[in-house]
Amino acid sequence: MNAPVDFTAPDPGQPLLRAVLRVSLRLLFRGLMRPPTPVPWQRLLLRGLTASTLAPRGLARETGRLGGRPCEWHRPPEGADGVLLYLHGGAFMTGSPATHRAIAGHLAKGAGIAVCALDYRLAPEHPFPAARDDAVAAYRELLAAGHPASRLFIGGDSAGGNLALLCALEARRQGLPSPAGVLCFSPVTDMSGEALHAPSAGDPLINPAWVAQAADLYCPPGMDRRDPALSPLFDDLAGLPPLLLQVAEDEILRDDSLRLAERVREAGGWVRLERYPGLWHVFQAHAGVLHAADRALASVADFVRRQRGARPGG
Repeated sequence: MNAPVDFTAPDPGQPLLRAVLRVSLRLLFRGLMRPPTPVPWQRLLLRGLTASTLAPRGLARETGRLGGRPCEWHRPPEGADGVLLYLHGGAFMTGSPATHRAIAGHLAKGAGIAVCALDYRLAPEHPFPAARDDAVAAYRELLAAGHPASRLFIGGDSAGGNLALLCALEARRQGLPSPAGVLCFSPVTDMSGEALHAPSAGDPLINPAWVAQAADLYCPPGMDRRDPALSPLFDDLAGLPPLLLQVAEDEILRDDSLRLAERVREAGGWVRLERYPGLWHVFQAHAGVLHAADRALASVADFVRRQRGARPGG
């Protein structure tokens, strides 16, 4: 497992559906999920916008607590082989397990794994390091409950992808066993925001003003936003567990993934970088509607199965 394998997806197809989604997202998400819309309103808006996403049927969903925080479990009916600790996106200020049921459910069903979506603390009420500490506490509790690290995964999208990476790196620093793999959808890896991509087709989802607002509310005043504790891109990435990165071409955060993949390779790690043209930030949320989202999550399921078999349980 020394050489990373890159993948560039073919044309995603469904041009009419994608056009409709682009217009809708630009108007309802990019246009409203930004200042001056107050953060509480943004949270309600995201809850409403994600209510239309399709969670798969046949899963057992139950609430619980992990690491001192509420969570939602998604379990496949045929039984689960392993656990994925999933950290939702939402710019560190919005989102919850309820807003990400489609992604969590499709991951559970496709990979045959129990997915635990953690309701970590949000900014501005709880700035850094609250969310990271919640993720590490949840991972530590999974280990303490008897789940072998060889059957544990950490994943997330956007801000949650940042937390997934920080959780894995912090677990290493604390001497905890490393998870079998980390999977990230368009993670935020550089909180400085100094290298945002400018897609020719435009980003229909993320407004740069929202990125700036999130950084201002989440990052402690005076803290260097390139500090590895905030920005995993600048950490020592040697020893990071096998990493799957999926990123779309039409998003301003594209280069956060590209730069991270390059840094992981320089450190001698294993990373699979998947690039999806004609799509936008966390398009995987449209699983069950967009064929490209279904294919992306099928690739995640394959990654989980391969990594689950790569290390003997124990």
